[in-house]
Amino acid sequence: MTDLVNLWVYLSGSPLLWLTATLTAYVVAEAISAACKRHPLANPVLIAVVLVSGLLLASGTPYPAYFAGAQFVHFLLGPATVALAVPLVRHLPQVRRALVPMLVALAAGSFTAIASAVLLARAFGLDRAAMLALAPKSSTAAIAMGIAEKTGGDPALTAVLVVLTGISGAIIVTPLMNALRLKNYAARGFAAGLASHGIGTARAFQVSPLAGTFAGIALGLNGLLTALLVPVLLRWLVD
Repeated sequence: MTDLVNLWVYLSGSPLLWLTATLTAYVVAEAISAACKRHPLANPVLIAVVLVSGLLLASGTPYPAYFAGAQFVHFLLGPATVALAVPLVRHLPQVRRALVPMLVALAAGSFTAIASAVLLARAFGLDRAAMLALAPKSSTAAIAMGIAEKTGGDPALTAVLVVLTGISGAIIVTPLMNALRLKNYAARGFAAGLASHGIGTARAFQVSPLAGTFAGIALGLNGLLTALLVPVLLRWLVD
């Protein structure tokens, strides 16, 4: 037993430990999701979060120590977002035909995501800090954290809210679209990417390459528009 404790102490000091643990958790989560035939509730990100969180709690590892090892995954968010240009090029004719509806949906969706989050926070009596953290929740993590930092919010809280938004959106999107009888995968994907950023986009790619392409477009455009709208809307909704 002493040898195992000593081994754990040695390994916990290596940054590669938590990188390996994160990747392993996702591989296991992906296998579980595949075994469940990609059921919306068997979201691999959600499962991986639960697995890693359980390991951190069991080992008593603080988040800064974990992030020191797993930050390489965080770094890859940027290249992964840029790589969404590949399916965009493949489906460029469909994108061109849907350009005007996409821009209208983008403006309506981005405004609604920001305003509804802040107004609901006010209705439930949350403080100003919570409103600032909630406002950019539907944009991708890197952009949302930057927006929160610039507007006086807590980037760490924003990151948590972004992940929760993405997971809930990825779980809800397929049953909701089926209930609405929306069969256009371009529209389904755009809605998923706009409302639940990267995690919703990953779910869209599981359903259809076309849906994933439009989700990726929505993810990028909504990040840009959110960065422009949040400072303006916060002056109206919060200050």
